[in-house]
Amino acid sequence: MATANLSIERETISLGGRQIPLLVRRNRYARRIVLRIDIEAGGLALTLPGRTALAEGLALAQDRADWVIRCLDKLPARVTFEDGARIPLLGVETTIRHAPATKLGVVHNGDDLIVAGRREHLPRRVTDWLKRQAKREVTLRAHPMAQRIEQTIAAIAVRDTRSRWGSCTPDKKLSFCWRLILTPEWVMDYVVAHEVAHLRHLDHSAKFWATVASLGVNPQQARAWLDVHAERLQRIG
Repeated sequence: MATANLSIERETISLGGRQIPLLVRRNRYARRIVLRIDIEAGGLALTLPGRTALAEGLALAQDRADWVIRCLDKLPARVTFEDGARIPLLGVETTIRHAPATKLGVVHNGDDLIVAGRREHLPRRVTDWLKRQAKREVTLRAHPMAQRIEQTIAAIAVRDTRSRWGSCTPDKKLSFCWRLILTPEWVMDYVVAHEVAHLRHLDHSAKFWATVASLGVNPQQARAWLDVHAERLQRIG
């Protein structure tokens, strides 16, 4: 993937005797080398200014190898979509069950998520189903909230975002991370309310937070929950 100002390469780096996935980003506007943990991949992300040699970034990673290894060791276990995997669907632990002989696609039945079809298609089927459910649940919340504050929504999208749970554009388009479907309902309620409130206030002023509060959510509790559980959610799928 590349844009005019950003290019991305995937490498590996040997740190502490391990081969670690390395995501290298070159950003012409970056002013310094930035190292961060790539939570999804369980590796390292390296951002380089446009003309900085890769060797400089790798040297910095080697210098900070102990920190990298400590951070990686603290990451929650990765949960891949496969038969028997457990995921927190709307905050409720749910088991993925592969049922190849059925013809129902994906069905949520109590504490089970039953997935038809061939095993190699299961991860895609589950991901697609979760994205559809996320959009459905978000939409059911967003439009009534917008009506309560006398606003209208131009469009709602669900994406695979990493740095934010939701966003609102000046032209009233809302976007949400599909992993919200893995949060408790009261957490999703808050994220939706947050973005809906931006329909009226594109800032985080006192008036904005008063609008959020008027939608009947608990920002402090929900934000604290997301702070604790965000890494686990990014390691699912």
